[in-house]
Parts: sequence; structure tokens; C-alpha cells
Amino acid sequence: MNFRTAPRALAAATTALLALGGVAACSDDGAAGADPQRVDVVAAFYPLQFVAERVGGDAAAVSNLVKPGAEPHDLELNPRQVGQVTEAELVVYLKGFQPAVDEAVAQNAADRSFDVATVQPLLDASAGGHAHEGEEAGHADEAGAKDPHLWLDPTRLAAVADRLAERFGQADPARAADYTARAAALRTDLAKLDAEYTEGLKTCQRREIVVSHTAFGYLAERYKLEQIGLTGLSPEVEPAPQRLAEVAEEAREHGATTIFFETLVSPKVAETIAAEVGARTAVLDPLEGLSADHGDYLSVMRTNLETLRTALSCS
Repeated sequence: MNFRTAPRALAAATTALLALGGVAACSDDGAAGADPQRVDVVAAFYPLQFVAERVGGDAAAVSNLVKPGAEPHDLELNPRQVGQVTEAELVVYLKGFQPAVDEAVAQNAADRSFDVATVQPLLDASAGGHAHEGEEAGHADEAGAKDPHLWLDPTRLAAVADRLAERFGQADPARAADYTARAAALRTDLAKLDAEYTEGLKTCQRREIVVSHTAFGYLAERYKLEQIGLTGLSPEVEPAPQRLAEVAEEAREHGATTIFFETLVSPKVAETIAAEVGARTAVLDPLEGLSADHGDYLSVMRTNLETLRTALSCS
């Protein structure tokens, strides 16, 4: 399942070479098994770290392969990180989102991994997209692709937490009930967040969101919004001039007052469109990673909700 269209042969080869020296290169600070009282977990990127920490509690030592403020799609693993994957008791990842992680898991941790994409069927890349009659939503280069950003639907993240609790219980049977209880507590928090979104976005003057890349399909599908993306699933792809013109036209047509950009990606394209149509820009965070000063999943999601309510003139 590939979410990216750029060639990854070189990255895969590099990862394979790193994997050969993974165990030897793993330093003490990242070595699994450093604390025999806790399950050593490697999370591939931030939302999975959040869930693993909530479900694992003090019984888990969770490390994230992506540093705060870094964009996770194109993560390249150094030897120490390959060593972390190799020695982890559990690796939590999303197959297809980070090719280097997929490769490291396949070679070194296939029997100790949990692919969150297997919890529920993923949405098509075009889900939640806006299309005029006779047109298809989404982007031509993503035909048949799946959208990995499932964590932007709190109900789906709750399902991930439940399944992850089962995996923790398999790795650490003595504390299985504790993992189940913590997953249930997280589910309660996520249900509250879901209710806030449902209520907060129920009555709005507009339902179209113009975004820098189409990361918001799950959020749009869950809360009856429509996303208009400058680019597709990959945030690094530069939109073609024709696409910029199309989005500017749609923004005017729908009376968009806000063009959204992301914390980990340059705002220049969004600013260009905003200037052209007389709109402002604002951050809508896809939570692929976490900036150092940005709280946690729940607080960022609530900030996103207030941003959406302002932009869509919700009552």
C-alpha cells in the first residue's frame, strides 16, 4: 500500500544497509530492554506515540522515531534508530506512510509490530474531497491510493487504542487488564472530543475547507465537511499553476475566508492563494508530528476545532 508517488528505491537500499548494522549500532539511550519492568515500544510518529503512551501508561517506555518539529513522511532512519526498531518489544507503525520504517519493520521486527492500518479499512485518498458535477475529487496521481491520516477521526483513534491494548496484553499478560482500562479511559476522552466536534461544526455558514494538502479526509468525512486541497497526500509536492488557479476559483466560489496551511510545511503557497482571493491564512494542524510548544493530541485537536469554527463562521 503506497501513499507516496516519489521513488523510494534509494531510501529502501539505505535502510537495508543500516539494518545490517542495526543491533551493533544501537546505543544505550535507545536500546529496548533497558528497563525490564516496562514494555519497550517504538512509535513511528507522533499520534501513535500519544496512543501508546496513554495505553501503556507507566508500564511502557515509548520512544518516537520522529523528532518534534520534523515532518514524518520522508523519515530516513539512522543506525541507532534501526537498532531501536530491532530491539523493541513492540513497534507501532502505519504501513505505507513511512517507507523507511516499513523496510526496517519488515527486516527486523515483523513479529513484534502492530500496523494500525489493519484496525479498520482506510479511506480512499479522495474521501472528503470536493468535486463539481462530472468531476472527481482528489488528484490524478493518487488513483487507488489510501489516505493514512486516520487519527484525525477520534473514533478511529479510539479503535486503534483498543487493539493496541490487546497487543500490550500479549506482550505483558500480567498487566493486560491495566492496558484495557487505560484504553477505555482514552476512548472516553476521544468520545468527548468527537462530541465537541460534532456540536461545534453542526451549524456553519460554509463547509468547504481549503487546505495545503489533502490530509483531512477523515475529519471531513466524520464531520460533513469538504476539503479542497492545493496538493494531494504528499505535503512536499509543489502544486501546478493550473491547480492553483482551480483552487483560487473554488475559494472565491465558496466565499472562503481562510486558506489553511500546516505547522511543518511552508505557508508560501497558501499565502499566495489567500492574497489572490482576499482571504487570510491560518494553521490547521494534521498532527503528523508535534511542534515542541504544541501540547498534545487532544489540545491540538481542540485548537483545530476553534480554528475551523472561526473560518467556517459556525454558530
